[in-house]
Amino acid sequence: MTGKLNIVFVSLAQNQSRFFEMVGRSMAQAGYSIVHVCFHEGAVRELREHGCEAFNPYEYQVASKGQVCFGDYGIPNPALLLGHEKAAYELSDTKALELKFKGHLATMDAILRSLLERGGRWCVVQELGGFTSVLAAYFSARRLGLDNWFIEPSFFRGRLFFTPNTFAAPLVQASDAPASDEVRATLERILKNQSVVVPVKDRLHYRGASKKLLDFNNYRRLFEKVVSKYVRGEREEFEHIGGHVERHLRMFINSKKNARYYSDEAGGHPFIYYPLHVPADFALTIRSPEYLDQYSLIDYLCRIAPLGYRVVIKEHPALVGAVHPHRIRELFNRHDNLTMLSPGVNNHRVLATAAAVVTVNSKSGAEALLHGTPVVVLGNAFYEDCPLVYRVAGLAGLHDALSRALDPALAYDSEAALPFFQAVWDASCPAELYDLTPDNVTSFSHSLARLLGPGSL
Repeated sequence: MTGKLNIVFVSLAQNQSRFFEMVGRSMAQAGYSIVHVCFHEGAVRELREHGCEAFNPYEYQVASKGQVCFGDYGIPNPALLLGHEKAAYELSDTKALELKFKGHLATMDAILRSLLERGGRWCVVQELGGFTSVLAAYFSARRLGLDNWFIEPSFFRGRLFFTPNTFAAPLVQASDAPASDEVRATLERILKNQSVVVPVKDRLHYRGASKKLLDFNNYRRLFEKVVSKYVRGEREEFEHIGGHVERHLRMFINSKKNARYYSDEAGGHPFIYYPLHVPADFALTIRSPEYLDQYSLIDYLCRIAPLGYRVVIKEHPALVGAVHPHRIRELFNRHDNLTMLSPGVNNHRVLATAAAVVTVNSKSGAEALLHGTPVVVLGNAFYEDCPLVYRVAGLAGLHDALSRALDPALAYDSEAALPFFQAVWDASCPAELYDLTPDNVTSFSHSLARLLGPGSL
């Protein structure tokens, strides 16, 4: 394999491994050498049955996990990184997560070293995420001098960001280049349809809690996961089955409790809009962890909002019911300038009528630019360098930034944002994650090949 470009696809679930299997076969035909690392033993078994080379990281776990040194991997503060799984799985056992992280680091180190012994150039390709399995693959690759390509959805449906060797948001450099006809037509279609840009891989999440509970396919998947874990004894990253079920039941109950606070209108006053983020999303837990507690942020925003302005919030459409009713009740008891919109209210209608949008790094911030609405961004976002965005380094600067954003003398036309959206388009590549249609697999393979170089399709 010496002299060839070699790719390690890292996956955490069967839908991921099946997609990367198809992409891998496409790229192998063009001369790339492909191996898979799957943190899902059922997926490993399936890949091997299909003739793919697949590593099972659970077979490489070492007994001496405690001897792994985070400093050897360039990790100065592992506690901060463990926050993702604590939030996503609702766990509090720091020691268990520390040992899990160390075990995955040692495992990925051993696997990647064994591949390097074969010779050739290697890189790691995986979906962006904050789970210790993903983090271990990243840090092990970087320790050994290998490129790690993270994949995440772009602003535009059907396009992806491929970002090498960093957890930071994709770097989009604004330019004065005019928007192409294709970009203009895409943006006009978004505005006309008032559509939320939902990646194919996430479309089933954008439903109410009751619809998720009534979906027969979810019960089929639950049965399959129970059989895999308790009958076959197979291990995987997403092994907290009981916690997953409990969270969805709780979200259904929460959505009913929160309904008393829902409003269909902002209240007839000028308002500042804060769209709630997915509570345990990577964008908060890793990129902007200081804002993980969004309730505290909303409380502060209500306190600094100018007199006569309301603060309007709305749940993320992918996780309706994820907000805690008692925290919402506390906010309403404390502030009479707060409104919580019903999840069914179209986000574009809210963005178009808001006086300003305050966000950590939600895509709603980019959508607001389409409506000519000023945006204050607190965290690490792909649009933070847009010249029309007010970037705030910390909460101490939020008041001044919000005052500038609300100044009518500084209003801008949405046309001014078009060059930036062209830059976003140019910084991303055509394809979707985990869409198994042949055309998409071909598009993904070509996009990845253009980035990786030799062996191009």
